[in-house]
Amino acid sequence: MGVMPAELTTPATPASLPRGDRVRLWTATRVGDAVALASRLAGKGSGASIRGQILTRLAPDAFAQLLQGRRVLAVSGTNGKTTTTHLLAAAVRAGLGADADRLVTNADGANLHYGIASALSQRRRADIAVLETDERVVSDMIAKARPELLVLLNFSRDQLDRHHEIKALGRAWRVALAAAGKGGPTIVANASDPLVVWSAGTAARVIWVETVTAWSADGALCPGCGAVLTHTETAAGPRWRCPGCELHQPEPQYRVSGDQIVLPSGKMVRPDLQVPGSFNVSNAACALAAAIEFGVPLPQALAGMHTVTAPAGRFATATFGATTARLLLAKNPAGWVEALPLAASDPVILAIDSVAADGKDVSWLWDVPYEQLAGRTVVCTGPRAQDLAVRLSYAGVDHEVIPDLRAALGERPRPVDVIATYTPFQRLLKMAGLR
Repeated sequence: MGVMPAELTTPATPASLPRGDRVRLWTATRVGDAVALASRLAGKGSGASIRGQILTRLAPDAFAQLLQGRRVLAVSGTNGKTTTTHLLAAAVRAGLGADADRLVTNADGANLHYGIASALSQRRRADIAVLETDERVVSDMIAKARPELLVLLNFSRDQLDRHHEIKALGRAWRVALAAAGKGGPTIVANASDPLVVWSAGTAARVIWVETVTAWSADGALCPGCGAVLTHTETAAGPRWRCPGCELHQPEPQYRVSGDQIVLPSGKMVRPDLQVPGSFNVSNAACALAAAIEFGVPLPQALAGMHTVTAPAGRFATATFGATTARLLLAKNPAGWVEALPLAASDPVILAIDSVAADGKDVSWLWDVPYEQLAGRTVVCTGPRAQDLAVRLSYAGVDHEVIPDLRAALGERPRPVDVIATYTPFQRLLKMAGLR
């Protein structure tokens, strides 16, 4: 398959739907656009989310209808899907060159049904869609979009009150891929994550990517039979295997080696990324595998990924009065384990909330190794700052509690790093004028 076929695939247009559906979708889109404009004028945000909510309320089938006729590349997983989607979209855009307007993506990270519908409604003529997809939406994406490629990054405990057991999500992926059969998507999957490997086990075709992660606590048990997985060092690196069934780490076509990506040919390339962290090399490896499979030449794919700097505000540097702050998002223990080594400032500001978008259960704080911050001062902020302060007390980390986010930023003479859960992170972006 090539990224630029001789004839464009025509995306869903009003003429391709029954008249009643055309009218309903057209009306819903116009109303959604009007509400989104009102939201922007009122300073409530970009309006993308409310547009999608109105659109899908008035036209319940809009998600499926707006996906029809497009070549879809979807990205999902607990951590890294926003950055990986940006990397993949940038790679595909570079491959398209002068035809880059053929691509649509939900760059703002709105990844539920209504967020995806909102993005698609704004680019009706774009025939290629690179879509960040919430884990709960993957099954519908497989069934209704028939994506060409589906990138599955990882599974980790996240928003325990909403997602409950992550194995249930993996099982839903297995069922959806089995139902899709041979006509299902090509999967680009993380070979290092046992639950991802099990979830992708019913897919017709899988391209395996061996990644590197500092968090493995969510992959201790076999998702197939429940046995404790064994881990061994081999000449090719660490490998996991189940002693109770056939599940094991598959041999990868792509793998991460330090700050380089090893291609199927054995060639090693170093992605010149402008986003920090070793975990983003793993994200880039998955994005690169998907881009090459889609037909993007390697040089263009790497050049495109280089253009990504602050996907949806992640890793952005912003000014708040006299304070300059780098913004890092961490939503769960796995994300915190990767983000904490990036926070080099003293003090470092940690912002915690527990509304629906963050997950109301903050017991995960006890799984994060905050001990590594010992020797520095931490400013705890946000509605759950006291919970964090208790955890830091047990970790032996000096800290102060300033619940108000703006007050916590203060007037600091040196740049600071801020690690925040989703809701305070979004508030920071708004305060900085980045959304």
